[in-house]
Amino acid sequence: MGVPASVNDTIARLSVDVPDFPKPGVVFKDLSGLLADPVAFHDVVTALAAAGRDVGGRVVVDRVLGVEARGFIFGAPVALALGAGFVPVRKPGKLPRETLSETYFLEYGEDAVHMHRDALAPGSRVLVVDDVLATGGTLAAVIRLVEKAGAVVHGIAVVMELGDLGGRETVGDLPLTSLLTI
Repeated sequence: MGVPASVNDTIARLSVDVPDFPKPGVVFKDLSGLLADPVAFHDVVTALAAAGRDVGGRVVVDRVLGVEARGFIFGAPVALALGAGFVPVRKPGKLPRETLSETYFLEYGEDAVHMHRDALAPGSRVLVVDDVLATGGTLAAVIRLVEKAGAVVHGIAVVMELGDLGGRETVGDLPLTSLLTI
């Protein structure tokens, strides 16, 4: 099942490029307009949630992981739509209990992602949700985090993919749903 053209068009229409943010040379994809439009937001969440279902519409994931920070905004309602649990993947120092962590490189530096050590049961099937796939470093680190916990990444769903930055290759053979590739 493909992404409806109306969803592609809506994302393109409601997203805004912000040059030189957060650092010179980076073009930030601001999705605030999409979030402010309740119909568009609903349609995007529904399209992302499809990545957690099989062709018959049956839910095939136990957990949805949302990557800080905008992945939380999309991941939590996707989890609700699927009747799955939600797990936040955070930056260092943001989770109160023992965590698993992975370091990764951004197009403009280095960072790390953390998840509570007990957030995923071994063998859990996970859908990873984020806003934008750029170079793929963040998502590759999240995949390693899920594997470290003994769980399985069923798929990845993003609102937007920046095709020329090679992120798709970074996440390997995992099923990847991108609602809009530019």
